[in-house]
Amino acid sequence: MPLLDHFHPPLSQRRHWESFHAAWATALADSLNDGRLPEGYFAEELITVGGRVEIDVATWEETAAPRNGPVATQVWTAPAPVMTMPAVFLDTFAVKVYRSEGGPTLVAAVEFVSPGNKDRESQRRAFAVKCANYLHQGIGLAVVDIVTSRLFNLHNEIVSLMAQSEAYRMPHNAHLYAVAYRPVRRDEQPQIDLWPHALALGNPLPTLPLALSADVAVPLELETTYADVCRRRID
Repeated sequence: MPLLDHFHPPLSQRRHWESFHAAWATALADSLNDGRLPEGYFAEELITVGGRVEIDVATWEETAAPRNGPVATQVWTAPAPVMTMPAVFLDTFAVKVYRSEGGPTLVAAVEFVSPGNKDRESQRRAFAVKCANYLHQGIGLAVVDIVTSRLFNLHNEIVSLMAQSEAYRMPHNAHLYAVAYRPVRRDEQPQIDLWPHALALGNPLPTLPLALSADVAVPLELETTYADVCRRRID
């Protein structure tokens, strides 16, 4: 299936790229869960758009019959903030892979780049920080960028943030790309294995190795899942 331009007419006028990205993330998660992940691992898609803040620690409300009538609960109100500063809230189209033994533990992530991730320097920096944080924690990573409406290589932003040399950057005109990262430790030295691929409209997509650990990887089949979503959402 040739890579299509989802961000310019005529396709952008027929389908929303947000819906396609969400469907692709779901297709990839389903593909990984369909026998590609080892036993004891599972994948889930994660979608947040438009600056919605994710809640990591949630408070659940439980309904129980009162023993001695209703009990009044005092509601605490936070004081007015001393000051308010600007923030960057990232769009997230991702697939997360967890190891279930001992409770869900994140071992790998697939990040689909959105136009907002490439919009301003602060957004690009925030995306790079998120990706670098995965790698510093030893979490396998893949970044997929098919955004044609804004031209910037976020892999190069990650390399710059991690203070690495030009040798690890992609060409400046590689605006569409997919990169897999595997954090490892060899001879007590931390290293990151890289599989960079430049993409082009009209060409098929690669299969990337998605690292679950230093020794275990599974195929991330971008082409088959992309083609499947195109058939169901566009054809």
